[in-house]
Order: sequence, then structure tokens, then C-alpha cells
Amino acid sequence: MRLIKVADYEEMSQVAATILLGAMYREGRVNLSITGGSTPKRMYEILVPSVRAARPLGHFDDVHFFNFDEIPYRAEDREGVTISGLRSAFLTPAGIAEENIHPLDQRNYTERDAYLKSIGGLDMIVLGLGWDGHFCGNLPGTTHFGDGTCRVECDDYLRSRLVDEFERGEVDVPDYYITMGPRAIMAARELVMIASGEKKAKAVAKLLSGEVTEEWPSTVLTLHPHFALIADEAALSEVA
Repeated sequence: MRLIKVADYEEMSQVAATILLGAMYREGRVNLSITGGSTPKRMYEILVPSVRAARPLGHFDDVHFFNFDEIPYRAEDREGVTISGLRSAFLTPAGIAEENIHPLDQRNYTERDAYLKSIGGLDMIVLGLGWDGHFCGNLPGTTHFGDGTCRVECDDYLRSRLVDEFERGEVDVPDYYITMGPRAIMAARELVMIASGEKKAKAVAKLLSGEVTEEWPSTVLTLHPHFALIADEAALSEVA
């Protein structure tokens, strides 16, 4: 793996934006899966002006975007939390065409791995890191390293972890969510993970410890031949 040490959240966001933009400029079809949540917010703010300026010139017409997990609404009558967040943070402001957006959801997840293989696979995934070592929807005890894209049933604890994602709270929290499992993520050509802040320090230390264990799911990513971790000083504060 490659460790990219940066000073702070701003530098982490700048470096990640540069890497992602570079991937978007590659020739031919480019398949990218990008992360939601709060950590990539600044990365997307940096990217949007560059992407919007380049699109009228014909750049990025063959760059396709995928979400790697999804939390559906209980009523299932609207798009899920993840793709909605990605639209708001990046896809819509950047002017990404609808035909270049490929939502993963509860209706198509059983076919997603085969579909990705049929279009040449994912070229890059940009991932966040959870305080408990999770990546995507692979929380400790929910999936195994050999799992592809799958449905994860929610117990009370998992439902409590999801409730803050919904404005109306528990009424909208589903009994399951969808995620690309470790095997599906490891099939991508490149993995880039971003980590910032002291809350991620223990997870980063475990990630860099050399031990691979399902108790800290993200440790499996260190086995990928092209895995880069961009971490700031606070996130690296517990690394020996």
C-alpha cells in the first residue's frame, strides 16, 4: 500500500481531488465509485469548478459514476440516502449527465457484480474510513471478506447507526441496507481511502498495523496491489 501523509483536512481534500480528477481524464471509458458522507465534502467542493469548466469541451463524456452502498428509505418510494447525497454534493453541481450515473439499490444489487464485470470493472474507488474500521457498508460483524455486493439485515444497533441519515428519524430507517462487500471492492483496479481527524486515529493505526482481521474490516484493503491511504496528522496520531 501507499501512505500519503498530509498536514490537515484541507490538504487531504486537495490531494484526493487531484487524484480523482486525474482518473477522470484517462482515455476511454472510466468507471469510478465515490464516497458520500462528511469527509469528502471539501474534495467535492474543489472538484466541481474544474469538472464544470471541462465538460463543455467534451471531457468526461465517458466517465461513469457508481455508489458502492445504499441505505433505502423504509417506504422505498424515493432514491436512497447515498445516491441522493452524492447528487447533492457532487454529481448535480458538477453537471454529470444522468446517463453517466449508475445507482446501486435494493432492486439491482444481485446483478451489480456481474454488470461491473461486463463493462470492464471499476477503475477506481474513493473510500472513507469509519472510526470502527468499516468501509462502505462493511461494518464489523456484518460482512465477510469473501462477500460480493450484498444485502445486510439491520438489528437495533445498526438501525441506531442509520437513524441520523434521515430527517424524519426512525420512521424512515429501513430493516436492511445494500453494500459492495470486500470481495467486490477488492476487484477494482485502484483503491483510494481518505481519513482525517483524531476520531479516525485508532482505525488508521489498525489499518497500518500489518494485521488483517474482520474485526477491523478495512485492514483487508492493505492486501490490494494498488491501495493508497491519504491521512492527515490527526488521523495518524496513534500510529507507532
